[in-house]
Amino acid sequence: MTTTDSTGALAGLRVLELGTLIAGPFCGQLMGDMGAEVIKVEAPKVGDPMRDWGRGIKVWWPLIARNKKSVTLNLRETPGQTMLKNMVAQSDILIENFRPGTMEKWGLSYAELAQHNPGLIMVRVSGFGQTGPYAQRAGYGSVGEAMGGLRYVTGDPDRIPSRAGISIGDSLAATFACVGALSALHHRHQTGEGQVVDSAIYEAVLAVMESTIPEYTQGGFVRERSGSILPKTAPSNVYPTADGDMIVMGANQPNTFARLTQAMGQPELLTDPRFCDHISRGENQQTLDEVIGEWSVTLPAEELLGRLTELGVPAGKIYRAPDMLEDEQFKARDTIIDVTNKTFGKLKMQGVFPRLSATPGSVRWTGPELGEHNAEVYAELLNITAAELVQLEQAGTI
Repeated sequence: MTTTDSTGALAGLRVLELGTLIAGPFCGQLMGDMGAEVIKVEAPKVGDPMRDWGRGIKVWWPLIARNKKSVTLNLRETPGQTMLKNMVAQSDILIENFRPGTMEKWGLSYAELAQHNPGLIMVRVSGFGQTGPYAQRAGYGSVGEAMGGLRYVTGDPDRIPSRAGISIGDSLAATFACVGALSALHHRHQTGEGQVVDSAIYEAVLAVMESTIPEYTQGGFVRERSGSILPKTAPSNVYPTADGDMIVMGANQPNTFARLTQAMGQPELLTDPRFCDHISRGENQQTLDEVIGEWSVTLPAEELLGRLTELGVPAGKIYRAPDMLEDEQFKARDTIIDVTNKTFGKLKMQGVFPRLSATPGSVRWTGPELGEHNAEVYAELLNITAAELVQLEQAGTI
């Protein structure tokens, strides 16, 4: 499943990734997956903290740094800044997610970098964006999720707001940053002009918050935490099974609900005044869920899903990693792939999404060692010799 030569849609693009953790690097991962040459610039001897992240096993780095080359460079000193500017002159996109003002402090503002490459697209990911009174604040994904509105509606109504379980704010900001970069790339193809892509975590979260803003401004309605249900839309919930599994089922549309009553062997529910139409089902949501749960818990998960699938009722088990590895749909589409890794041998990880029919992306290698590509990259882009590399390393520049 791995190759070293890219045939992806972004093959031929050179991306410099200066960021750390998730918000910037996930943007670089997306571009690398689609074939771009991503050169990750890390601090000498320290590197990205993600190298040490993982639940006891350091497996996050091979994933988020896949398809990337690693070079070390001290951007806090003039020699390193000069080397970066020379690399910018031969690159298409630069990604950074430092606190706003950091690049300017290092003499690496967009205006200064654009002098070396007017077509440069500079992707800047931060908590609150590059402007506004909060721009200089430290902005982690959790704060962006809170201020963007996601945390308030996540969890059960009788408890404090919950975390989604993943760093969704960082990943959303990185995804929007990637969309922005590709949009800017299209503009550059037409005009030759580069530009800055400003992706703020709180805004990326807000962007996926559906109609929560106009619901309030037009109707004074504030969405609340609703746990596992979609309020006033029933049935749509998590239901128990005889063997202890849980399934998610959505059958709120009239035809789908009719098929569900057929699967349950309870067609009389269709004419029950409590459940006979969408509004009635919404008003009696808890009662309807109890009726369905009393039925679902009598059947093992596979039999239950088989019956629902046969009748066209949308349903599925709540998966964990072990379930994904055994699922026939995941297997048929190579949704989870095996990639060769120096430390772990064969390492399983997510494939490349979305799938392009003519120029599909690929995972060509996993996260590299710190500075693994110093000699290759600096020789190719800056014509630096092996002897000069030794001098730069001794000086602390790389």
